[in-house]
Amino acid sequence: MAAPVYSAPGCLAWRDGKRYMWLTAVIVPLLAIVGYGLWHRTGLGVHWWVTPLFVFVLVPILDLTSPPDPVNPPAEILPALEDDRFYRRCTYLYLPLAGVGLVLGASAWDSGHLSALARIGAVISVGTVTGVGITTAHELGHRRGRLERWLARLMLAATGYGHFYVEHNRGHHVRVATRSDPASARLGESFWRFWPRTVIGGVRSAWALESRRLRLRGGRVWSPRNEVLLGWLLTAVLFGTLAAVFGPAVLGFLVAQALFGITLLEGVNYIEHYGLARARTDSGRYEAVTPRHSWNSDAVISNLALYQLQRHSDHHANPTRRYQALRSFEESPQLPAGYATLLPVVFLPPVWFRLMDDRVAAHYGGDLDRANVHPPRRRALAARYPGRPVPVRAPAVPAPTSSPNSSR
Repeated sequence: MAAPVYSAPGCLAWRDGKRYMWLTAVIVPLLAIVGYGLWHRTGLGVHWWVTPLFVFVLVPILDLTSPPDPVNPPAEILPALEDDRFYRRCTYLYLPLAGVGLVLGASAWDSGHLSALARIGAVISVGTVTGVGITTAHELGHRRGRLERWLARLMLAATGYGHFYVEHNRGHHVRVATRSDPASARLGESFWRFWPRTVIGGVRSAWALESRRLRLRGGRVWSPRNEVLLGWLLTAVLFGTLAAVFGPAVLGFLVAQALFGITLLEGVNYIEHYGLARARTDSGRYEAVTPRHSWNSDAVISNLALYQLQRHSDHHANPTRRYQALRSFEESPQLPAGYATLLPVVFLPPVWFRLMDDRVAAHYGGDLDRANVHPPRRRALAARYPGRPVPVRAPAVPAPTSSPNSSR
């Protein structure tokens, strides 16, 4: 089936060459279902490792061996592209498939037939599904439609991260690339220091934001209108239902997969704004968010699998823009690889620092006073980068173009 052609007055006709490839994202929950089926059929626990092998081995290989995709749709056709309901239906598919994977994982856990290695594989497999599911909820949660917002809440329930719905939209997007944002990692801050800061800080921020909203509207904080409480209630209902069906022992599996999914999400958060900072204006306020305040990647396979989350620079500059319309900017700082490739590196701080610290310094011309620096590392980093321009040890990233996959 040919992709439709979009056009606008004064604009050449344009076709999305990746239109049907956006369905790539549902491969992750499908593989978890396939892994369960193969295990159930053969009894071999190794099949629970199909999903993590795809996400953390095959996708990085494909990213690293495929040319980057800096293609931008023409600005004139963005409204028509965003109005195309096909793209939002692609995101709708993720939730039911993830739900099936979660239930099958709980069923396998309850069976008593999983080896220790298979249990670890089941946790990682389902946790990968629900962790990637948070990025799906992220896309849906930015929309104004009632259906999409409810799908986001339901997807977040699988990881107990319902407060993310509040904190991300009303906290992170306001404070991004500042020291007050728990989701913006600082230069020299290891992931293992970032994880508790962002997880605890995110909960506190969400509760404060929602409490303030309800009080300003004359409502009660402890009420069904509290979005944070609603998110946690959905998790309690989901986990309670599965525990009633499969037995209370399944709660250990549910908590473990949730922790793994949360860790994947926070690993992505760590990457997205590492070391980047917004400057203060003469009035004392922070400058407006621009594409220079988020790391960007045009790694094509990871972008397909994550609803183009790696075009994070445009997402923060235009938070309501749908994933298919996000653009790549030449001014954005560029990651050396896609998220799937970088996530394992995140968990190894010395390797991560060696890979990324020079890039942060180069982005600010060696002036770390302009970066978001982890205070305990400031002196050491200042000695390493004494205000001189820092070359980046990486190949140049091609400048984005308008439409190599367009048709006229």
